[in-house]
Amino acid sequence: MAVHSTLPGPARDFLDWPFFDASHKALAEKLDAFASSGALGDIDHADADKACRMLVRSLGEAGLLDAATGVGGTTPIDSRAACLTRETLAWHDGLADFAFAMQGLGTGAIGLSGSEDLRATVLPKARSGEWIAAFALSEKDAGSDVAAMTCAASRDGEHYVLDGEKTWISNGGIADVYTVFARTGEAPGTRGISAFVVLADDPGFSTTERIDVIAPHPLATIRFDNCRIPASRLLGAPGEGFKIAMRTLDIFRASVAAAALGFAKRALDEALAHAKSRKIFGNTLSDLQLTQATLGDMAAEIDAAALLAYRAAWRRDVQGLPTTKEAAMAKMVATENAQKVIDRAVQMFGGRGVRVGEITESLYREIRALRIYEGATEVQKLIIARELLKA
Repeated sequence: MAVHSTLPGPARDFLDWPFFDASHKALAEKLDAFASSGALGDIDHADADKACRMLVRSLGEAGLLDAATGVGGTTPIDSRAACLTRETLAWHDGLADFAFAMQGLGTGAIGLSGSEDLRATVLPKARSGEWIAAFALSEKDAGSDVAAMTCAASRDGEHYVLDGEKTWISNGGIADVYTVFARTGEAPGTRGISAFVVLADDPGFSTTERIDVIAPHPLATIRFDNCRIPASRLLGAPGEGFKIAMRTLDIFRASVAAAALGFAKRALDEALAHAKSRKIFGNTLSDLQLTQATLGDMAAEIDAAALLAYRAAWRRDVQGLPTTKEAAMAKMVATENAQKVIDRAVQMFGGRGVRVGEITESLYREIRALRIYEGATEVQKLIIARELLKA
């Protein structure tokens, strides 16, 4: 956030829920120690590129990127750990959450489907913070409708040649390694898409546009012009790209819900502190029944979202079951509820709530994007309905 309050940090009472074990409590302590060390206290939001590089290095040096990338590809990603990390980082600073999340999303497909050599090359560097990762799926006319993808890759001996463009790519322009999805034509629609690893210094790769958004973070349009990469950088088999992308998103979609939780919990904490101290009509703001009703709504909406988010993560980690429906529910409810919670916090602060540089103002900008990223709310509803209709 642009301004830091005196609040000590996020509450940890929810760690007593049956979704968690001792390792998650230890991780929470590690996260709190990292935050209290000052690592999140001097983030230059005016230079998002520089800030993200610094944050990725700091998170890597602290050993916190293990929760995003797994351990060298040999240990599966613990979804509850990823969620807990994102919730904590989002409570403190939205850009810190972004830096962590993209290391996971950008390398998730490599851990799932990459060769042993690819995993050995990419994952340790991403886990240490030496390399920054990106996930390149979206195109100008192929966002929610992945089947409309036009970026193409053709086999040429021991190489693939990529041509086309990707946009809305987080970490675009600063990433060292990109997971890229391109049409290879094995079948119509999504069955003819494959996944590849592209390095930023590969000939024919370029960044053509940097994109500014309301919650600044590195975002760009990238282009491939006769970009030749070794065939060994194919992830999985030809035509499996869409399946790989969806498996990756299933892992990290619940963590988007957790980031929304972090934002919402910070908004509630700020609102509580403000309500207790703000004098109005001879009392404090917290003495007003309207304020109390608002705080009650905020708390209930946060806990409802938290239960959905950690249920999805627990279902994947512990039960080993598909989480497509559960992760979509968590992402939808958590982001929509967080928008409501943050909006109420802004309203409670009055004019101060919309002043540039205030925490509530920053939270308001941060949460709006999460209702769109990694599948807009409307897409989550379709995913949930499709899963219900399969039964």
